[in-house]
Amino acid sequence: MSIIISPSILSADFANLEADIKRVEPFVPWLHIDVMDGHFVPNISIGVPVLKSVRKCTNLFLDTHLMIENPIKYVDAFCDAGADLITFHVEASKDETLKTIEKIKSRNKKVGISIKPKTSVEEIKDYINLVDMVLIMTVEPGFGGQKFMEDCAQKIKEVKKYSKNEDLIIQIDGGINDMTGKICTDLGANSLVAGSYIYNASDIEKAIKSLDK
Repeated sequence: MSIIISPSILSADFANLEADIKRVEPFVPWLHIDVMDGHFVPNISIGVPVLKSVRKCTNLFLDTHLMIENPIKYVDAFCDAGADLITFHVEASKDETLKTIEKIKSRNKKVGISIKPKTSVEEIKDYINLVDMVLIMTVEPGFGGQKFMEDCAQKIKEVKKYSKNEDLIIQIDGGINDMTGKICTDLGANSLVAGSYIYNASDIEKAIKSLDK
């Protein structure tokens, strides 16, 4: 099965965002949108207005990763802005995890649930069969260009153990390149997020193809 490559626009040139989206567009099905609020993670990135602008300039599937507190409050806004899939963090949803999943589904969007490096798969085992995607972070979320944590990739096997859904997408985000990506896909991941590895490459097409093997 082909690996879903989702380039992170966090590593794109925001002064030339549409041009940088067009650089990857011919080679990938998805685009990864990192949303950070400065509270859940120690960085602030983009929000609803940028997502809305991205939606206007591409037909790619918008894989929207909410690294924000109280994600349920913002589901409608991101759906309205053009997100195709919304992933939220179990650590941020507190006692509203199930409600957040249901809210995203009620908008006819795909739903993903994510865990940070220090969070165990046990924390999401009751939700794995209710979502379309599980996103495993292999760096501490907040900044691009961090070093891949290989021990976190082992969580892929645990997710597969709990999953009854053959179509479940297991996505890995953090420190992904051709070597770390292969570690993840060998363990059973079927989607990879890469930012700096793609956008800093001298040959973007070659970098993307090196992840899908």
